[in-house]
Amino acid sequence: MIPKVRAYFTAQPPKARAALEKIRAAIRSVAPRAAEAFSYRIPAFKLDGRPLVWYAAFKNHCSLYPMTGAIRRKLARDLKQYEMSKGTVRLPVAKPIPVGLVKKLVRARLAELGR
Repeated sequence: MIPKVRAYFTAQPPKARAALEKIRAAIRSVAPRAAEAFSYRIPAFKLDGRPLVWYAAFKNHCSLYPMTGAIRRKLARDLKQYEMSKGTVRLPVAKPIPVGLVKKLVRARLAELGR
């Protein structure tokens, strides 16, 4: 874990930190060659120098970006119970992080990037 990501995790409350760790592990399992990064003041992963995903903690949820319209349409059935905005899927920290869904989202993002 790079220092800025470590510091970001450390600054989070325990529930949010645990959620971030699960999200990070899920991303790593699907994209093991992706490099950790820190941009827009949140943790990210890049693949071959190109942005793959960002993730962040907030008071009541963790967000995963960018989730394009194409990804949201492709996985609409899986996403119907989650709050979303134009480029974000929000995962409530009060519930277990849906690791399988995070993996699907990252796989869809990889496909979008031609990987």
